[in-house]
Amino acid sequence: MRTAYLEGRSIAALARDHGVSRGAIRTAVADLLPDHTASEEDAPTPELPVTLDMPGKVADFLRATELEPAERAALDQGATVRRGQGYTLRVSAAPAVHRQLLARCQPLDGGRDLLTVPAQRKARRGYENRVSALTP
Repeated sequence: MRTAYLEGRSIAALARDHGVSRGAIRTAVADLLPDHTASEEDAPTPELPVTLDMPGKVADFLRATELEPAERAALDQGATVRRGQGYTLRVSAAPAVHRQLLARCQPLDGGRDLLTVPAQRKARRGYENRVSALTP
């Protein structure tokens, strides 16, 4: 198998020929590719998606805001859950996306020359507490 790999056969072709997974082939030829395996170990592990409940007032504000494609996709794929008079949007996204969304809804907390609505501020702080509970 190693000889065939060194002769230029692809990992996928070797896996098909031997009836094993591509991962098994990579493991078998790993000592032939020391640079390749070292770079994979140094690469940061991707963040797994986390599901958080976003108050409807925050979701409404963010829908009217200009967002990055990943942020917009997370909002669009969120599931609406009815809660009393309002609703909650159950959003599954990487923690970094939740932090970006939280940063975008900062105006709800009020500030210079901004009209604050207590219910919106409370909703934003509730979402902030959920995002802050995520491991950095």
